[in-house]
Amino acid sequence: MVITYKQINMTQVAEMNSMKLMELEDRYGAHNYHPLPVVLSRGDGVYVWDPEGKRYYDFLSAYSAVNQGHCHPRLVNAMKSQAEQLTLTSRAFYNDKLGPFEKYMTEYFDYDRVLPMNSGVEAVETAMKLCRKWAYQQKGLPEHQAKIVFVEQNFHGRTLAVISASVDPDARDEYGPYMPGIEIIPYDDLDALSTALSDPNVAGFLVEPIQGEAGVVVPSDGYLAKAKALCEEYKVLFIADEVQTGIARTGKLLATCGNCNCEKSCGHQPEIKPDILILGKALSGGMMPVSAVLADDEIMLCIKPGEHGSTFGGNPLACAVAMEALEIVRDEALAERASALGARFRARMQEVVDSTDIASLVRGKGLLNAVVINDTEDSKTAWDICVSLRDAGLLAKPTHGNIIRFAPPLVMTEDQLEECCDIIASVLREYDAKLTR
Repeated sequence: MVITYKQINMTQVAEMNSMKLMELEDRYGAHNYHPLPVVLSRGDGVYVWDPEGKRYYDFLSAYSAVNQGHCHPRLVNAMKSQAEQLTLTSRAFYNDKLGPFEKYMTEYFDYDRVLPMNSGVEAVETAMKLCRKWAYQQKGLPEHQAKIVFVEQNFHGRTLAVISASVDPDARDEYGPYMPGIEIIPYDDLDALSTALSDPNVAGFLVEPIQGEAGVVVPSDGYLAKAKALCEEYKVLFIADEVQTGIARTGKLLATCGNCNCEKSCGHQPEIKPDILILGKALSGGMMPVSAVLADDEIMLCIKPGEHGSTFGGNPLACAVAMEALEIVRDEALAERASALGARFRARMQEVVDSTDIASLVRGKGLLNAVVINDTEDSKTAWDICVSLRDAGLLAKPTHGNIIRFAPPLVMTEDQLEECCDIIASVLREYDAKLTR
């Protein structure tokens, strides 16, 4: 059944079933995503519901944007309250939320300054531009010669500049010509990094502390600290893309915190402090697009008025919501919860890996984890498992074909986690039994 625009009104939309809603997206939307066949119409905490009223555990959290859980009442109240006062002024004027937000952010993450944007990829682009500005003004590189080093299998978004640093053919092919001034090296390879940084025109090293889209790839112990030391040796900026790994997801406030000993109230003693820190996603708890780039004065003040900006960047609504989102992380000790629950999740999944042939590996940190399915990247096994998980009441999604990423909201309880582990283990064992028949 084809539904035309004139046939749609709010009552009819409310009455549409999942199949009709999926048909609408397929008919009128661009085909740039391949969603799991489920429609979501409501969320609360760790749960989401489809239009037919079936409840699911959300084990993707909008790619870690919903760390605080769906529709957290404090975030809803913050959004409502600010929306009734003022939502947008643009940066043509001052507003009464941006200054407090900037002070709050810089103190929360221990930097001199913050530049607010909207989406994660905008923040990455901002960091790249800021790095180049610094290279010419502070490092003294010749104009148009600055280079930024990236790593293989990275994912920083899909703008033209960012895909110029990608090796993923789906993200890159048929979008050229690509931006110059980019070098790509293997991930978790300090020798390759040292060789790249020896080029005097290198200005920055931009890296995900844990590669999320690549399948939750965790680097070797000490890699990040040694990479930062190399950057300092060669006077190169260490730029951390923590859009997905930041805001308590990996069991610390930031993945670059490493094995710091900070308690609930962060003591600002991380294993590594990036020269430029990129944040997004959970910075708003999934309520709206909010991102940020943080750096100290020597770097941030290289950008002058008119040289970079955004109509919506730093809007009052975003500032109010982001501050409340970060307060929730602190008040509810979400990093500590992610650390404890993540260890339990990996232990439960390791039991499946050890006793079946369907899964070959579990890896991750905090509540950012992945299970590697024992099949090829071009197989449908991981996709079919995710469909079965959906049928069992749990939503997850494959990445890179044979890897399933598991990243629930950080507000999950121990009992909920155990129930979810039971669901995942049961489905995986069911598929393992099919393999042995």
